[in-house]
Amino acid sequence: MFTNIFPLPSQNRGMGLIFIRTVIVFITLFIVMRLMGKRQIGEMQPYELVITLIIAELACIPMEDTSIPLLYGVISILTVYLLHQIVCIIDLNVRGAKVVLSGSPSIVLNKNGIDDTQLKKNNLDVSDLIESLRLEGYFSLDSVEYALYESEGTFSALPKKNYEELQTSLPVIIVDEGKFIKNNVTLTKRSQTYYHDVLKGQGCDELKKVLVMTVDGEGKVYLQEKGKKYKTFRLEDWAEKLW
Repeated sequence: MFTNIFPLPSQNRGMGLIFIRTVIVFITLFIVMRLMGKRQIGEMQPYELVITLIIAELACIPMEDTSIPLLYGVISILTVYLLHQIVCIIDLNVRGAKVVLSGSPSIVLNKNGIDDTQLKKNNLDVSDLIESLRLEGYFSLDSVEYALYESEGTFSALPKKNYEELQTSLPVIIVDEGKFIKNNVTLTKRSQTYYHDVLKGQGCDELKKVLVMTVDGEGKVYLQEKGKKYKTFRLEDWAEKLW
């Protein structure tokens, strides 16, 4: 019973050994991470994130298993650091290597509207793009000139000069990649049939051809068919501001 509360001398030695090994691994990791640079996790290139995860895993092994020589863990961490430096040198000095190792920025919104192809290349959809725009303070798709995702995943957008005048009310998605968003249709106090008629009036006879359609509380519509340039217009029968 007492051994469960007060550790034996051999257990004390084991605990002391784990403490010392942990301190050594911590110091090694601290030095290696400082040498690797000052990027934040969200700004890491894909290969840098992979290397960081591998180093974290390697650090746990010698700390958890005292039967493994500590030197093995230290050498593994230093080896991964050496590989990181080699990849960095290639990235900085070999033409074209950056695209292979880190990828390239994807322009997902331009003067023609949303680039659906670039979205799909990054495993994203229209809703993801709209969410990213909102986080940057842009609520209307037509208030932005360009938007892109960097190779490490960060998002940035270039607004139009008069972007504040273009977003006087919050738009909601009515059609997302050929499908009605029923809750938003109800919010606008209209029916799907109503929006079908709106689409036909704009020369779009098939719902599946619509990449995105949004409407704000004042009746301004953003409509883009797949493979075509976007258009904006106001609904003539929208007599009052709904929100």
